[in-house]
Amino acid sequence: MRVVVQPEPFDAGAEASAFAAGRSDIGAVVTFTGVVRSLEDDPIMAMEIEHYPGMTERAITGIVQTAMDRWDLADALVIHRFGRLEPGAPIMMVATAAAHRAAAFEAADFLMDYLKSRAPFWKKEHRADGGATWVAAKDDDEAALDRW
Repeated sequence: MRVVVQPEPFDAGAEASAFAAGRSDIGAVVTFTGVVRSLEDDPIMAMEIEHYPGMTERAITGIVQTAMDRWDLADALVIHRFGRLEPGAPIMMVATAAAHRAAAFEAADFLMDYLKSRAPFWKKEHRADGGATWVAAKDDDEAALDRW
């Protein structure tokens, strides 16, 4: 298991390759990369992500350990960026490895839902007009947690 919180960009392809390299004990690897999105009707210039160092890593490690135990994962990876990110930039990556695909998919989905709603990150969207707005929790994201 590896949890990384960093300001630097990451190469999702290289991370996925390294994650699965040399593993003959797994039958499935699932990866997901989230990117900064700018909507056409409400464009943003950047997203600023803040966190509390130490606390954030501990919280994510706890979530990942829960997934490792619940789905009997062989391995898991979470990378999450912070700082000022422009549209199209990768924000986060989740990778899960398991003997069977169902476990890898379900665990990745679980991790994405929990990272979206429970990981201690604060996001502010900066618009072209100079305004900025803190991103509030969405009801759909909270409802997604009910599946688990």
